[in-house]
Amino acid sequence: MNAERRRRLKELILKFSYQKREVRLASGRMSDFYFDGKQTTLHPEGATLVGQLMGELAAEHFAEAQAVGGPTLGADPIATAIAVTSFLRGFPLLSFIVRKEPKGHGTMSWIEGASHLRPGMRVILVEDVITTGGSILKACKAVREAGLVPLGVMVIVDREEGGREALEAEGLKVCSLFTKTELLA
Repeated sequence: MNAERRRRLKELILKFSYQKREVRLASGRMSDFYFDGKQTTLHPEGATLVGQLMGELAAEHFAEAQAVGGPTLGADPIATAIAVTSFLRGFPLLSFIVRKEPKGHGTMSWIEGASHLRPGMRVILVEDVITTGGSILKACKAVREAGLVPLGVMVIVDREEGGREALEAEGLKVCSLFTKTELLA
């Protein structure tokens, strides 16, 4: 992985996404710190670096992948960044978004971008932060029900609070750009 890009992304995450404060997480747990990954992935340099570095992770760990996506809203800019940078590298990955609930009209689909996907495609699930893994597990269920084959998960930050283990227990390989320990060292 490109060390200079990773160093710069760490700077951006600490500047824009890390907050030292009391917060209730999506898991329901209380924490004294928060990573709001969207503050980095919606920044032009942050999105570019995430796309490049996660593209490197995908090539290294999930070379047979054909698409990337995950639970809205955290995965939306990540999947798009990976798709754009992968296209520029000449090895395009499609992207998709898993809704929190099925669309209430039209296709009634859980997955946006489904017209580009076909059953049996191998996909990577992405997310900005994992704590318990609950959001990814829910998205994984929708992906499997759509006939796609999840190869694993890539996240920007692993909070090291059991999410990796929960996902691995479901047969998903997990790769992170950073752990909480690495970021806060």
